[in-house]
This record gives sequence, structure tokens and C-alpha cells, in this order.
Amino acid sequence: MDNTIFIKIGDSSVVSLQRLIAIVDADSAPIKRMIQEARERGTLIDTTYGKKTQAVLIMDSDHLILSSRNINQLEQVISRALAESNP
Repeated sequence: MDNTIFIKIGDSSVVSLQRLIAIVDADSAPIKRMIQEARERGTLIDTTYGKKTQAVLIMDSDHLILSSRNINQLEQVISRALAESNP
């Protein structure tokens, strides 16, 4: 049985929690450089649908995913998903 847990990271986007390495704030200069590098490599996924990017999810596949949700919102989503998967 597959125990993959998906979390909602935006209005209509989900990612596998098992593939997530880190969630970081999108406003720092080093993260902005990482975003630009990922865009150039073709490994950037924008799930903001035109909204302000608040968080960046770093995946184990070397992809960066832009989210309009902030870190606290994503943390709550992850906590709920983990609680539901381990009753």
C-alpha cells in the first residue's frame, strides 16, 4: 500500500510531502537567486496563479515550487495531513 501524503500548496495545487525537503521564505536575496537559477534550468514550478509568492518549496527532484501561501499556512496544512494519516 502506498503511503504517499499530498498537501495542498495553493488554490488547486498539491505536492507529495515525502518529496519535500524544505519550505523557505521567498523574500531573501539567496532564495531569489535560487528562483532565477531554477527558472533558467527549467526546474521552477509556479503555482501562485498570479498572486504574490510567499513561500518556496524545495523538492528532492531539484525543483523549486512557488506558493502563494505563507510558511505558517503551509505548516498548518502539513500538520493536518500528518495527523490525518496517523490517526
